[in-house]
Amino acid sequence: MAAASTATSSKPPKIYLAGPDVFLSNAVARGEELKAICTTHNAVGLFPLDNILDGHEPNSYKLADAIRTANMELIRQCDAVLANMTPFRGPSMDVGTAYEMGVGAALGKIVVGYVLESETVARVGGRMGKAYLEKVRAMGWKIERAEDGHMRDQDGWGVEEFYHEGEEKVGLLDNLMVACGVDAPICGSEEEGVKTVVEVIRKRAEAEDAEARAKREIEAFVDGLMKEPTVP
Repeated sequence: MAAASTATSSKPPKIYLAGPDVFLSNAVARGEELKAICTTHNAVGLFPLDNILDGHEPNSYKLADAIRTANMELIRQCDAVLANMTPFRGPSMDVGTAYEMGVGAALGKIVVGYVLESETVARVGGRMGKAYLEKVRAMGWKIERAEDGHMRDQDGWGVEEFYHEGEEKVGLLDNLMVACGVDAPICGSEEEGVKTVVEVIRKRAEAEDAEARAKREIEAFVDGLMKEPTVP
């Protein structure tokens, strides 16, 4: 993925807190909780409901468009997108959150995801969440191996069964575009997600500093060669 702009230690990184949490009845309080976690780890959380949007009719298209525009601006301002990838009203994550992950990736932001599922979810290979195929099957879809070798539902639509490499073939937790679109293994909590974002930013900043130092050393070396007197 494209390298994101990294925040220095004197400037806490800004993290856009994406997720279906905005639909909770206590969404504002939930946002404050997430931002408090960010503060604990020397980061600044940006929650969608931080936007103050006045002058629009409730449930109107203009309000919907204003919300989207404001959220896009928050993503532009951030250093990273932390996405709640917990299944929402189905086997997959919230579609709006998936869109915001894509926007962040396209803008070169760091993208990290986490899931909050029941105690039946086991951590396997450092990744959280049930495999997507398992979740689709749990929703009541009849999935079988078709003659073409692909897993398909009762309507003939293919069901992804990509997996992580290793001793056990652990299936991706969602569509490949989001499951493979993160900069770190999927986390198992909001706090783990925030800590991961901060760590990824730190490592990228160190790598950028090392690259800049190497470039300066090479330029100094070449400059020194150019200044050496020529031998007649």
